[in-house]
Amino acid sequence: MKKILKRFFFFSFVLFSAFFAFSCKEKQQARTVRIAIQPSAAFIPLYIARYSKQIENALAPKNVTVVWQDFESGPPMNESLTADLTDIGVIGDVPTVRALAGATKMRLVGIPASGPNAYALLARADNSNFNSYKDLKGKKIATVFGSTGHNFVTKLLEKAGLSFEDIDFVNIQASNAELALTSSIADAVAIWEPNITRLLDKGVAKIVAQGDETNLRGTNGFVVRDEFLADNGDVISEILNQYAIAVQKIPTLEPEMLEKLSEALNINEEQIKSIVKKYDFSVSVTEKDIFTLQDTISFLASINNLQSEYRVATYVDNSYFKK
Repeated sequence: MKKILKRFFFFSFVLFSAFFAFSCKEKQQARTVRIAIQPSAAFIPLYIARYSKQIENALAPKNVTVVWQDFESGPPMNESLTADLTDIGVIGDVPTVRALAGATKMRLVGIPASGPNAYALLARADNSNFNSYKDLKGKKIATVFGSTGHNFVTKLLEKAGLSFEDIDFVNIQASNAELALTSSIADAVAIWEPNITRLLDKGVAKIVAQGDETNLRGTNGFVVRDEFLADNGDVISEILNQYAIAVQKIPTLEPEMLEKLSEALNINEEQIKSIVKKYDFSVSVTEKDIFTLQDTISFLASINNLQSEYRVATYVDNSYFKK
């Protein structure tokens, strides 16, 4: 009997120790992912995934906590990625290639959306002297420095046979686009959706030029720090997969979701339905995306905003998106 009891207590102790060790291991495996987002209609699927808690629910079995970070635009998001304060972010073409060229090693793991006409140069609605990109000379043009809007202005200037010396460049925050126009801080703003639709519908602005008048594709990127990827590739894969699922939800969005998107982007529900048609929502990085981003790198290097050109293809990794 004593032998049986000893064996019982021995095996009980072994089982308890194993369970305790397993529990400790599980606790050590608790992880956090910090996802940066900005109020651009290009990232509507990510907002859908956020408000429906798709990503949180998908990552819960992996003991992963999701932290959402809100930014006004790409450049400050880049700073957060570089400072190890953000793990994955969604940004435009110029911030994407800047991020990849930085000292902090990063990877392009997907393309959330592209859409040339999701970018436009807007002049004041009552300005009869500003009707096309051909009228840029001598004008005050505002946009976010280092953003896709900045890239767009450069392309328009090149098309008009002008340079930045021919305009007065005004650096603004995206949220100040309307103020820049209505207060005469600028004659025009280079901006993206949903700002374009919002300003047009308010009667404040008119379109002077659109992205498809240049070779701008409006290619946005999913950028992730290499250090985070090393141990959390499964987390990134799940985020990308949930993004793709959210894309499929766009045509049949429920009123409650439309209301949340309306609040986040500061536009009404009908405007949302109109704006999404301007985008090609995707995930995988295509050869066309690589070519476009390479063109952006060349542009930045030509104006000395990038130390040197590099091959963006070497920073692309499509393996994290499981179709």
